[in-house]
Amino acid sequence: MEGVSLFGLFVASFLSATVLPGSSEVVFVTMLLHEAASNSMMLWVATIGNTLGGITTFVLGRFLPIRRLPSARILVNVQRWGGVSLLISWIPLVGDAVCLAAGWLRTNLILSIVCLAIGKFIRYWLLMLGLS
Repeated sequence: MEGVSLFGLFVASFLSATVLPGSSEVVFVTMLLHEAASNSMMLWVATIGNTLGGITTFVLGRFLPIRRLPSARILVNVQRWGGVSLLISWIPLVGDAVCLAAGWLRTNLILSIVCLAIGKFIRYWLLMLGLS
């Protein structure tokens, strides 16, 4: 049963990091409260799923023609900070736009992925610490 729960967490984390609506935090916290798996395993599964979802949005921004770009303010900040701006990619709604803008602006891929993963990890880690 643990594998099914972790797969559900992965899917929820992935989808919530794309332009689709969703909240992986609810699934993550619920699983933590019910001890559905080890905390470290849930932390890594959620982080990896959410990071891959963010990368998907980044790739969409890079390769698909976008008719409506994120707000001018987000574009200016992503231009200014580059891949480092993806440290805030975990923020609901804003994070999706930052990922999309970073892809569209063709920020450094490696730096972008590293910062994306760090931001996602810290968010889930803080949630986990808050419940400990």
